[in-house]
Amino acid sequence: MEGKEEKYEVIESFRDLKDEEHIYLKDVEGKNIYPREGLKTNKKRIEELLTNKNKIGKPLIRKLKEKTELKEEISENRQENELEE
Repeated sequence: MEGKEEKYEVIESFRDLKDEEHIYLKDVEGKNIYPREGLKTNKKRIEELLTNKNKIGKPLIRKLKEKTELKEEISENRQENELEE
């Protein structure tokens, strides 16, 4: 059984030179998720885009958080804020 492919949020707009120059745009719905619908990618390419080891020289994507991860993060932040008060 094939696993679910992880999705990444585009944090810097870029033209993907390894995907027929497909354009990814930060903060533009439908253009801000990597990889685009139908694109098969590999760990090496994702690593290039997650780090500064690409032609632009800075991270272009970050792991998209699942809803459960976001809820946990919000809960942790609330607890920290309550302790500080």
